[in-house]
Amino acid sequence: MNTPFAEALSVALLVAVLLWAVARPFGLAEAVLAVPAAGVAVATGAISPAHALAEAERLGPVVGFLAAVLVLAHFCDVEGLFTACGAWTARWARGRPRRLLTAVFVLASAITAVLSLDATVVLLTPVVLATASRMGIRSRPHVYACAHLSNTASLLLPVSNLTNLLAFTASGLSFTRFAALMALPWLVAVAAEYLVFRRFFAGDLDAPVLDPEPAEAPALPVFALVTVGCTLAGFVVASAAGIDPAWVALAGALVLAGRALLRGRATVRTVIGAASPAFLAFVLALGIVVRAVVDNGLADALRHALPGGTGPAALLGVAALAAVLANLINNLPAVLVLLPLAAPAGPGAVLAVLLGVNIGPNLTYAGSLATLLWRRIVQHRSPDDVTLGEFTRLGLLATPAALLGAVGALWVSLQLVGV
Repeated sequence: MNTPFAEALSVALLVAVLLWAVARPFGLAEAVLAVPAAGVAVATGAISPAHALAEAERLGPVVGFLAAVLVLAHFCDVEGLFTACGAWTARWARGRPRRLLTAVFVLASAITAVLSLDATVVLLTPVVLATASRMGIRSRPHVYACAHLSNTASLLLPVSNLTNLLAFTASGLSFTRFAALMALPWLVAVAAEYLVFRRFFAGDLDAPVLDPEPAEAPALPVFALVTVGCTLAGFVVASAAGIDPAWVALAGALVLAGRALLRGRATVRTVIGAASPAFLAFVLALGIVVRAVVDNGLADALRHALPGGTGPAALLGVAALAAVLANLINNLPAVLVLLPLAAPAGPGAVLAVLLGVNIGPNLTYAGSLATLLWRRIVQHRSPDDVTLGEFTRLGLLATPAALLGAVGALWVSLQLVGV
C-alpha cells in the first residue's frame, strides 16, 4: 500500500472510531466499530501485523490493570462506600451549597486519585445528584465538579487514570517518585478549578435552599476501606520490588469480588461485567488504530511541533500541545501518540504531556472518554442540569487556569524532588 493512501485510511479509521465513541448510535459499545477498524488497518497494510501485535503487547498490562481497578471500584460500591460518602457530604454540608461544593471537591479528588476517574464518573456522580436533590440544593455546580475532577484530579497517582498508567511506564519513575512529583501539580490544579467554580456558579451557590430531607447514616464500609488502603500500600511495595502494580490491583479486586460472591451479592457474570470487557477491547483496538496513524506520518509532524527541553516554557508548550491534541482526537489517542516522542526528553516532558491530556479534556465533551460517559449519565438522570454551551464556557475559564498552575507546579516539583 502506498504511503498517502495508508495515511488517509488510518486517519479516516481513527476519526470514525472516535465519532462512534462520542455518538454511540443505538447505544452500541465503542468496541463495535473500533475492533473491526483495527482489523481493517491490519488487513489493508495501514499497520503491519508485527506493529499491531507489539502495540497490543504494550497495552496488555495496562488494560489488565484497568480491568482490575474497575472491578475494585464496582465492589466498593456494592459494599456501600459511595452511599456512605454521599451521606457524609450531606451531613458535613449542613444544607449549605458552598460547603457541599467543598465536600464534593474533596471527595471526588480522593476517589479519582485512589479508585480512578471511572469511579468518580460512574459511581460518584449519581450519588452527588441524589444528595443535592435530597438537600434541596441546585445540583449543577456539584455535577460539573464530578466531570472536571474526573480529569483534573486524576493527576496524582499512576493508578488514577489509564493515561497515567501509560505515562508511568514511559517515564521510568517509581510509584512513589511519580506521586511525589505530581502531588503539587495535583493540588494546584484542583485548587484552581475550585476557585473558578466558586465564581462561575455563584448564583447557584447563593440560591435559597429548600428544606432538606434528613440524611441517613449508613454503616461505614470498613472492609472496603481496609481493602482499598491495603491495595494502595501494595502499589508502593510492588513498585519498590519491581512487581507490576496490576497484580496488586488484581488482588484487591479478588478480595472484594470474592466477598461479594460468598455473600450471594454477585455472580461470576457480574464480576466479568464489572471489568467492562467491551471497553477493554475498545482500548486495545483504539491503540492499534492510533499506532497506524503514527506509523503513517503523524509522529513526524508532531515531532517538529513538540518543544524540547524541560524549562518552564518548554513544559508549558508540551502541555498545551497535548491539551489541544486531546480535544482534537481524544486524550487516550493523544497520549499514545505523544509519549514516545516526549520520553527521550526525560520524565519531566512525559509528565507535562500528562498534564495536558488530563486537564485539557475539560474544555470539550470529546476531550476524554470519561467526560463522554459522564454526559450520558447526567443526561439520563437529570438532562436539564448540563448543556454544551455552559460546559464549554466553564472549560474556557477553568482549563487554562488549572493547566498554567499545574505546569508551574510541575517545574517546581522537578527542581525540589528531582528525577
